[in-house]
Amino acid sequence: MFNLKSILMGCKVNVLLAVWTVVSFLTVSCETEKPVTEIVDFENLSLDASGVWNGSDGTGGFRSGNLFFPNNFNPDFQAWSGFAYTNHKDTVTGDYTNQYSSIAGTGAEGSSKYGVFYYMGVPDTIKFAVPGKITGFSVCNSTYAYKAMKYGSPFNKKFGGETGDDPDWFKVTLTGINELGNVTGYVDIYLADFRFPDRKNDYIANVWTSLDLSELGFLKALKIEMSSSDSGEWGINTPAYFCVDNIKSVLSIIPE
Repeated sequence: MFNLKSILMGCKVNVLLAVWTVVSFLTVSCETEKPVTEIVDFENLSLDASGVWNGSDGTGGFRSGNLFFPNNFNPDFQAWSGFAYTNHKDTVTGDYTNQYSSIAGTGAEGSSKYGVFYYMGVPDTIKFAVPGKITGFSVCNSTYAYKAMKYGSPFNKKFGGETGDDPDWFKVTLTGINELGNVTGYVDIYLADFRFPDRKNDYIANVWTSLDLSELGFLKALKIEMSSSDSGEWGINTPAYFCVDNIKSVLSIIPE
């Protein structure tokens, strides 16, 4: 004989177990989908005794964390563009022999290693393994560019001119690109700006500055270009270098 009460009690238990299973699944799912934050600070990258990697190995770039940094190296001229990384600290030498030093003398927050970008007139693009939203992007002038703008040289003008009134500027333009290949927006970073009505506000950046690029959304690529008020027939006269560090991203992935 079937015991209706027992059957109903069993059904009740089964229903409760089913509900608990669903709740547990939802709880685990919510915990699993917490955003993952990554900071690319270049400290994991190895260097030889020269203290710099500039692409001479012909690999075409390097990866750190979720990001790939492109490099273009010409073995015939031993010349490079795109990204290098370094631990150089020379804040004095203001010429071509000092391509790999930040004017701050270190990486961001006093770190040892950091990236250096050199623009040869053609944009380069940082690529993301998985989409990421950049919430921190630290930049600084290179010593070479800083000294060239501050004092001038046979190849470029002193910013502001002799009177200090020339409205000079030097900037990095970042273009966000999403998974569909669509542009999400643009950000201009002025590494020097002499356009202010009050000359006291004119500046050539000599410290690390972190910027929040989250307005660009989740990116699959970040295109980088540079420009300057001091340009001519052959392009930018200002040494087109800047330093980068501590790229902080929120990644759109579900960790296993």
